[in-house]
Amino acid sequence: MDRPQSVEELTGQLRSEGYLADRGLATALYIALSLHRPVLLEGEVGVGKTEVAKVLARLQGRRLIRLQCYEGIDTNQALYEWDYARQMLAIRALSEREIDDEAVDRLFGPKYLLERPLLEAVRAGDRAVLLIDEVDRADDEFEAFLLEVLSDFQISIPEIGTVRAESPPIVILTSNRTRELHDALKRRCLYHWIGYPSAAQEAAIVALREPAASATLTRKVVSAVQRLRELDLAKPPGVAETIDWVRSLEVLGASDLGAAIASDTLGAVVKERDDLELVRDSLSEIVADG
Repeated sequence: MDRPQSVEELTGQLRSEGYLADRGLATALYIALSLHRPVLLEGEVGVGKTEVAKVLARLQGRRLIRLQCYEGIDTNQALYEWDYARQMLAIRALSEREIDDEAVDRLFGPKYLLERPLLEAVRAGDRAVLLIDEVDRADDEFEAFLLEVLSDFQISIPEIGTVRAESPPIVILTSNRTRELHDALKRRCLYHWIGYPSAAQEAAIVALREPAASATLTRKVVSAVQRLRELDLAKPPGVAETIDWVRSLEVLGASDLGAAIASDTLGAVVKERDDLELVRDSLSEIVADG
């Protein structure tokens, strides 16, 4: 698909894929597509940060390449590794007479290179959407390395040479703010904060994702989730949990949200034992019709 010609057009395209973006998010994405800039999305868990990359990949007809960050991730796991098992088999297949410099060089050629997400994205260029998910879980050194890659969109492989992207991929970074990211990375990116939606916005999102759900049930579930977020929960529910709760109630054929059915399906929206106990103590008030 061609690049959208306006923020309004992009908003409509996102909506057609089931993603209801506010004006600020749609504007940030439109600018990113126009200027080939990475976008850093921060916000609470479950508000739809990762989904942005998935929807953009579908809209643009690009391949989604995902780099899931975690504590201890290193550059090899993000860039490339050599297929040591195949290299060892190849060495065994060679006789001593055949092992020369040229044979050794072939062992470190493209045939034995295992691409990891960053190299894969650089090679794919504008045919890909690169999702760098939960970048806040990686350490400072890896963050600095990412900054270098995102600045040049090129990767040097000593045995092969430098791989450059003729045109950069769309890049979406997400963070749950488990730690503060460095200013250098933020300056390289366009930034947008995705917060919890208002009750009206959340009801519209649920209606878009679950059009068969009754408006009454959706309203009551959204109202209950909004009250849950006001409690001192270890893990407040995101929009994804709201949708899951509506789906769970639909599976059970529920047309209303009372204390009994809410208690039976609470695992769809509350995911911590201590949170469950806290919620059950005030469940009648939480599901009271707003």
